[in-house]
Amino acid sequence: MSGRQMPCNPEEIGSLFLFEKLAPEQLGRLCAEGRVERFEPGPVYTEGDPATCFYVLVEGTVALYRRVGADDVEVTRTSQRGVYAGAMQAYIGDRVRQVYNNSMRVTEPTRFFVLPADTFASIMREWFPMAVHLLEGLFFGSKATQRMIGQRERLLALGSLSAGLTHELNNPAAAAVRATASLRERVAKMRHKLSIISAGTFTREALAELIEIQERTAERVAKAPALSPLEASDREDAVSDWLDDHGISDGWRLAPTFVQAGLDPDWLDQVAAAVDEEILASAIGWLNYTVETELLMDEIQDSTIRISHLVDAAKQYSQLDRAPYRMADVHELLDSTLLMLSGKIGPRIEVVKDYDRTIPKIPAYPAELNQVWTNLIDNAVAAINSAGGEGALTVRTGLDHDRLLVEFRDTGPGVAPEIRDRIFDPFFTTKPVGEGTGLGLDISWRIVVNKHHGSLLVESVPGDTRFQVLLPLTATEDETAPEESA
Repeated sequence: MSGRQMPCNPEEIGSLFLFEKLAPEQLGRLCAEGRVERFEPGPVYTEGDPATCFYVLVEGTVALYRRVGADDVEVTRTSQRGVYAGAMQAYIGDRVRQVYNNSMRVTEPTRFFVLPADTFASIMREWFPMAVHLLEGLFFGSKATQRMIGQRERLLALGSLSAGLTHELNNPAAAAVRATASLRERVAKMRHKLSIISAGTFTREALAELIEIQERTAERVAKAPALSPLEASDREDAVSDWLDDHGISDGWRLAPTFVQAGLDPDWLDQVAAAVDEEILASAIGWLNYTVETELLMDEIQDSTIRISHLVDAAKQYSQLDRAPYRMADVHELLDSTLLMLSGKIGPRIEVVKDYDRTIPKIPAYPAELNQVWTNLIDNAVAAINSAGGEGALTVRTGLDHDRLLVEFRDTGPGVAPEIRDRIFDPFFTTKPVGEGTGLGLDISWRIVVNKHHGSLLVESVPGDTRFQVLLPLTATEDETAPEESA
């Protein structure tokens, strides 16, 4: 938008704090190569458009906005003479993309001193060459530092995840190894018992009956009901009494295994009725090995399934073999991240999932959203640990008008009001030196706001801090159609 051009007075321009140290001939050049423009209430320039001019406020009121999702959010409003905006990095040239980083509006008739971007750049290089070098070094140096520390942040997160995954994999793997060794021992004993039975005086019919009972017992193990500790204790006493009454030694040792397999005195009565009394003890021993073998095989199966789930979660978290931009189920992403971070979360923090399963898949970069979840969960865990290590982490999903909401709520001490506006700034951290880079929330902000055109908000009081991620339900115009996930 162009304003109405007005006369440029060097004395008025020189009264602005930005130009107050310039010589008269320099002020004369500014008025000769620049201009004063008067704007009526409305837009002056729009975020993302080519940055063609440098604006300095002479008189009036300006408001600056940043695009957050589909909304323009006001970030500052001022009437201070001499404030500036627009092509502030024109002196860097084409080494960076020269676009407006915000939108500017005026709320009343307002005058600006306006310099074309190329004129501003040439004047800066000619009048302030040392300052330009320092500013260029600061700009590109901070960018390089941010990039390197961002890589370190990701490597630290990867190391933490790897340690957690190793810990999680170790438990089921060790259980499978122990169960396999026990299974080998039980099978050996079963072979020994089989040789004793085959060498005995059992009839063909008795052996057939014993094998049939073994099959039915194995089937019963697979359908064993879950018992409360009190129910299990009562049933163990009843089974132990039955074994003692029928002359079976070590009944107290066999009872817990039988109860775990779902066997009770009624079932044992069926066994006693099906075999002769003289082989009942051998039959019970044979069935004990059968039950132990089935239970061990179940344990091995559970362990290997757990390992498979962990591997699937790692694959889901890393998004291997997936399109970078696709339709994604945020619940799958959240579950995989929580599982990957379970070792870091620890047993003292309760994780509550409050999911709205009716929300649809959304177009997204899943691997990058997983990084956002990781950063927000990591911050929540650190906050809870700073308050004693016990608390709750609640992950909630739902719809917020036309956007999808993912909320991370922790019971930590909260974010102090005086730093709430700074937590998304690069390198800002409240953690001790060496424990935080200050880029986790900055990276999350850029992924949510810049990459997904969403919003990242925070609400906090002591004991209730909520980071809210709001994501659009449909793809924006500058994104290609995402692939449907398999």
